[in-house]
Amino acid sequence: MSDLLDRGQSRDASVVVARDAHGLVAVLSARFPRHGGEFLFLPGGRMEDGESPEGCARRELREESGVTAESWRPLGSYGITLQSTARVHLFEARGLTLGPQELTETEEGFKLSWWPMADAITAAIEGRFLLPAGPLALFLADRP
Repeated sequence: MSDLLDRGQSRDASVVVARDAHGLVAVLSARFPRHGGEFLFLPGGRMEDGESPEGCARRELREESGVTAESWRPLGSYGITLQSTARVHLFEARGLTLGPQELTETEEGFKLSWWPMADAITAAIEGRFLLPAGPLALFLADRP
C-alpha cells in the first residue's frame, strides 16, 4: 500500500477486501506522519511488470496481511487520478487461509486487524482511510 502513495507513478494497482467465514474484513493500519497520523487501508499496491490485476491482488494480500484466498470476485476498475492513465483494480477475496505477513522494510509498521464490515464502512465514512480505493472497494463488496 505504501507504494500507492508515491507520486508520479503510472502503474496500475490492486486493492482487496478480504472477508473471512464470519464476514470480518482484513483492515491494515499504520502511521503516516507526513499525512497527519495513523490511517486505515486495505491490502493492495502497484502491479509488477507482467503481473495481472488479480495476480497483484493475490500477492499484495499475501504479503501485507499473510492471507491467501480461494475465491476472487472483481469489483471494478477505476482511474486513480486525472493526471495518470493508471487504474486501480478492486477485488473481494473469500475462502481465506491465514499465514504470516511478508512485510517489506517500508511496510514494517503495518498492523492487521479484523473488522465487521459495518464498522469498516463507518470508518470509511468518517474519513479514517488514507486512500479512496479502500472505501470504494468496501462499498462495492457490501453490495449483493
